[in-house]
Amino acid sequence: MPKNENLFSSGARALAAWRRRTASRAVHRGWRWIQSAGAVTAERPGPLRFGRIGIGTRLAFPQGTVFGEPWIHLGDHCIIGEQVTLTAGMMPGLDLGPDPILRLGNGVVLGRGSHVIASQSVVFGNDVFCGPYVYVTSDNHSYDDTDQPVGRQWPRSAPVEIGSGSWLGAGAVILPGARLGRNVVVAAGAVVRGEVPDHAVVAGAPARIVRRWDPEAGWQPPLRTPPPVPIPAEATAEQLIALAEWAELQGCDEQTMGGGLPHAAATSTDPAGASPGASPVPSVVSIPPPPR
Repeated sequence: MPKNENLFSSGARALAAWRRRTASRAVHRGWRWIQSAGAVTAERPGPLRFGRIGIGTRLAFPQGTVFGEPWIHLGDHCIIGEQVTLTAGMMPGLDLGPDPILRLGNGVVLGRGSHVIASQSVVFGNDVFCGPYVYVTSDNHSYDDTDQPVGRQWPRSAPVEIGSGSWLGAGAVILPGARLGRNVVVAAGAVVRGEVPDHAVVAGAPARIVRRWDPEAGWQPPLRTPPPVPIPAEATAEQLIALAEWAELQGCDEQTMGGGLPHAAATSTDPAGASPGASPVPSVVSIPPPPR
């Protein structure tokens, strides 16, 4: 092939690649702008008229199905992920009375794709964190009449309450009538009905208590790993990067990082100060031992 054709082909390919990169950047910039403009806040509610939307609360764009907003009250500093459905009432346009039906406390997080369906009272306490695709409902299909399709029969309904400080793992399902206490952990994929006491961990379908806090004996059965050590507030980005690099070199896993760092040894890179056979630890702030 002639040399000038090679140059032409190479130039055409380079131009096409440049156009693709430019188009990709433009699409991503445009989508970020759309996401920012479409987010719902108290200052920018868009078409949604919630009974209350607190300070610092934000519904990411695109939203899922939302109706019955006058009977939905959102607390302060809530984070509502993309494609989250929030509904009050069986269908849009109903008069549900003077009281809110769906209430989120302060600091509630609903992960992407979650659904909260409320025709009766559904209440989230403060600081309830939900992973993606969590399903919370006050309504469930009934199948009493064997001559009618299940989806056409009037549902069974009961109020739902989720205690403050609870964590609902990805894909968890909370059924009508469920009442979760404070700081309850719901494992991913669990299906919860009935009452769950404070400080309990539930898993399975149907969910059962697999661990519980006893004021005298602690967690029963006991936790298998030590509590993680919080990152000190005074740690700099450079120190955290150095610590992560050191951990990677040592082959530390997440559990080791959580409780296996030698206290006070994490303050010096001088091998002379380490015990025989120990690897030097990068210079980071001292990490306190886990609480007893």
